[in-house]
Amino acid sequence: MKKYLLPLLAGALVSCQKVSLYGEEETAEEPETKTVTFKVNGDFGTPTFTRATLSADGREMTDLWIFDYMGDECVQMIHQDSGDDDFGEPSLSLVYGAHHIYFVASRGSGAVVDDVEHNITWSSVRDTFWKDLAVVVTKDSETDHSVSLDRVVAKLKVAINDRVPDGCASLVVTPETWFYGLDYIDGTAVAESDDPITIAVPVSYIGTSGGTLNASVFSISDATEWQTNVTIAAKTSADAILGTATINNAPLKANRATLYSGNLFSSSHSFMMTLSDEWLDDKVLTW
Repeated sequence: MKKYLLPLLAGALVSCQKVSLYGEEETAEEPETKTVTFKVNGDFGTPTFTRATLSADGREMTDLWIFDYMGDECVQMIHQDSGDDDFGEPSLSLVYGAHHIYFVASRGSGAVVDDVEHNITWSSVRDTFWKDLAVVVTKDSETDHSVSLDRVVAKLKVAINDRVPDGCASLVVTPETWFYGLDYIDGTAVAESDDPITIAVPVSYIGTSGGTLNASVFSISDATEWQTNVTIAAKTSADAILGTATINNAPLKANRATLYSGNLFSSSHSFMMTLSDEWLDDKVLTW
């Protein structure tokens, strides 16, 4: 099984699998090809796309992967990062014939590509977009394509309403179910985990209230709504617990933000939930 780490892929065009386009004979004639440029945009809230910029919610994507498949075989893969001059406008040399080209744009970190299982997993998931584009390349086919990607993450945001006490150093969000990977062929969530997600609390937040202290975490998500229980804990630097709350059956789905707010440190741990969409329609629930 081959796994590619990002530093090895940056700016490189590589074969996904050991696939020969030229047949078994060394003397076989090369197939005809055409250079095709793809201009990537997407369902990024209010998109602001300029050359070498892909942004969503005011945050730039850091990575773009393109996987070129003919039938079940991966012919080539390219990875771009935000420092590349043609970031978001990749040009591929495509063999004449039918292709499925899979695009993944993300600002997640710690990505690992597994071309055998056809997925990407991140150590930290952030906003991520995906598209399957069918292209038939012929002598007369287009040489430029505009590609609109779809968001494939759900966002859970928690805001703490009561006063943040002295010594609070971190918020720890622990979901029972969370997804850290994307199958780049069918766009589904993979790599399920229940690992805690720790967010550092800057000293400047001590003594604040009214939702100033908040944190957003992202899970790769399918378009169908799913639910998970979530525990939120505030801790000191020595891991002493200052306050906890539990969210039961938090509803999540791709392209939607689920927002919870409430008290964490006082005796009342009642939280209220809203769903935000730039994303999809708002919805209000309580637990």
